[in-house]
Amino acid sequence: MPTKHTYSYQAVGLEQTASLASALASCFQPGTVVTLDGDLGAGKTAFAQAVAKALGVRGIVNSPTFTVIKEYEGEKLPFYHMDVYRLSLEEADDLGLDDYLYGSGVTLIEWSSLIEELLPADRLSVTIENCGEQTRLFRLNPHGDSYEQWCEQLKENGVLI
Repeated sequence: MPTKHTYSYQAVGLEQTASLASALASCFQPGTVVTLDGDLGAGKTAFAQAVAKALGVRGIVNSPTFTVIKEYEGEKLPFYHMDVYRLSLEEADDLGLDDYLYGSGVTLIEWSSLIEELLPADRLSVTIENCGEQTRLFRLNPHGDSYEQWCEQLKENGVLI
């Protein structure tokens, strides 16, 4: 399903990144899929850490670059953090991603554009652009009615533009 709108959020510093993550996490339900793309150093892992914290994950959350998938137990929902940068499409397909993508937790996938064909139709696509040392521009593209409703609600609440 094509996305109807693109929403934006500008964060200056990690605190504002955490504010966006918290606002989004308040909408999350079992089976939520968030895809995350942006250049190296854009802040994908920092955003993933903020999402994990908003879900009540305790302990250290770091990039799963070499392990590909890390599972965390959150107070609200399980959190599945993936980094598919080093995988081919075939390798990703062999991982059994469906258990995560259609499971009971929140799945966040860094470098998701590399496995576009394997992603569910309904998801929230987030692209992060580095606009300076502390400034990041987040572009959110909802795919599916529930994700569109979340973004519209956050826009009405003044979080997104």
